[in-house]
Amino acid sequence: MTLHIDADVKFDSKVLTDVAEALEPHATEMFKQRQGRWVAIVELAHVERNEPGPDEDKNPSVKVRVTSIEVAADEITNGRLRGLQREMYDRRTSGGTLFEHDEDEVA
Repeated sequence: MTLHIDADVKFDSKVLTDVAEALEPHATEMFKQRQGRWVAIVELAHVERNEPGPDEDKNPSVKVRVTSIEVAADEITNGRLRGLQREMYDRRTSGGTLFEHDEDEVA
């Protein structure tokens, strides 16, 4: 049985050097397109955990930082990543459907 904790997720604003270098080739386009969107593969790392006391009226929270990112640089890569994004979304939201795997099968 998995314990469910209703925790808030927060992003750490620190931008690591590797992340800044990966974003740099896209910076001009990002600046020009005020309503632009970019598809990327992102790695997140746990930075901080906040567990309020029993008398506090706050949710627990976890802070994560982007530690690695690669932005799709062309329409082919963008399409591939969008396809993977759709597949991951389908698997995450498919509870009780044909996509759901038996726990014994996964093990």
